[in-house]
Amino acid sequence: MNLKSCFQSMNLHIGMRNIKTAFAATLCALLYLFFGRNPTFACIGAVFGMGSDMENSQLHGGNRLFGTAIGGFLGMALFRFYIIFYPDGSTHPLILVLLFVGVVILILISQNVWPGAVQPGSVVLCILLFNTPVATYVSYSLNRILDTGIGVVIALAINYVMSKERVDKWRSSYRAKKTPHNK
Repeated sequence: MNLKSCFQSMNLHIGMRNIKTAFAATLCALLYLFFGRNPTFACIGAVFGMGSDMENSQLHGGNRLFGTAIGGFLGMALFRFYIIFYPDGSTHPLILVLLFVGVVILILISQNVWPGAVQPGSVVLCILLFNTPVATYVSYSLNRILDTGIGVVIALAINYVMSKERVDKWRSSYRAKKTPHNK
């Protein structure tokens, strides 16, 4: 059994979206290697930002980017308030109140800015409130927003350059050059 029939028997298909997604994530990782930075959140942004077409990419990439930004800035503000009372950042019941208030505010902001931002924004908010050291919560949040933005932009650029229409046009042009013309 050859590889192609093995994939077919498992009903697997590697299409352009798979290739574009892998390319976007790999390009992010390569770019970040040059700067000695961890590419994790840029790669995640690229994967979330890749859709079947530009409209889908803008929707899902926007969800991730706006969610990360809203959750990041809101989380910084709430955590800053929290460490006024608990400078060491240790867990006390006040953090639960701030989480509740933060999720309500996040949903209200998202409803007016970008409705799909709630889930990714909540992830960033929870990480900031429960899992980020006091000394790095601002840099963590800003880096997370920046990295997500870079990943989403790379995904959008790749989806634009490698749109179905462009790829089909390139294929047609390539085939036309390979096929001898009858005169």
